Amino acid sequence: MSSTPPNSTKDQAPAWVVPAMRAGYAARGFTYLILGTLACLAARSGAQAKGTSDAFSALRDEPWGLAMLWALAVGLLAFAVWRVIDGYMDLEEEGKGAKGLIARAGQIITGILHAGLALTAARIALGLGGSSGGQGEDKAQSLSSWLLTKPYGSEIIIAIGAVTCGAGIYYFYKAWSEKYRTALRASPVVEKLEPMIKAGLVAHGIVILMIGGFLVYAGLTADPDQAGAIGKAFETVRTQPYGQILLALLGLGLAFFGLFCWIEAIYRFVPRRVKPGTESLASRLNARSARRAAESALKAADPTTT
Repeated sequence: MSSTPPNSTKDQAPAWVVPAMRAGYAARGFTYLILGTLACLAARSGAQAKGTSDAFSALRDEPWGLAMLWALAVGLLAFAVWRVIDGYMDLEEEGKGAKGLIARAGQIITGILHAGLALTAARIALGLGGSSGGQGEDKAQSLSSWLLTKPYGSEIIIAIGAVTCGAGIYYFYKAWSEKYRTALRASPVVEKLEPMIKAGLVAHGIVILMIGGFLVYAGLTADPDQAGAIGKAFETVRTQPYGQILLALLGLGLAFFGLFCWIEAIYRFVPRRVKPGTESLASRLNARSARRAAESALKAADPTTT
């Protein structure tokens, strides 16, 4: 991914993509901040942590909660549109090779999933669902139950679970490789927040990996009740030895992931809409490392150099 400006207007992304992206990341960040905060509160009280649908329902009951829920629904829909357009038009210049096509397919799938979240938020805002709790778990189990009635249903569930596990592992890689730097504008603020960014990516990866594991196990056992979403991931962590501490750490990590989404809302750029002279965080830090290496080499060659 490069920060060079596009060669022609034809190659550029539509202008509305950038505000849609920023609104989308802001809404996504708020969603994870709510989930992380509620998980930490549940860890403190010993109660069961809330999944996404339950978190939206809890938000609806707060002052100004209905307005915030509608804002979330619109923002998550904006994120969904951004990711689908991103993958379809290759706005992040992933390319047409196998690796690029897989990345672009992942972007489109992410968009579709967030469209579902937007619909869930809208339904709860309208009072049409979510009050009974565990809606995300019910959807995962219903889908698994339906697939198990089809030919090769177990194999399909296992495959979906394996792909989901792969997505979770990718978040670990993203934190370790610091690949997120390539799409962020250089900023001292972002540099200072990098430890939180990495912790957030790891926490999100753990949750996605667990959801994938639930699906794989549901396929292997042909038991749809084994499938689940983020609420089941929280409950699984809570019931382990030292579960309340682990749940608090996971909740804190997800809150950090929400912070990372807000950073993306402010500092992320679209390669095919980037302005000339835009410097990515990766470019700045690489240049700084190269300069320090050159200075160290110079000092080693000439100890008298100050």
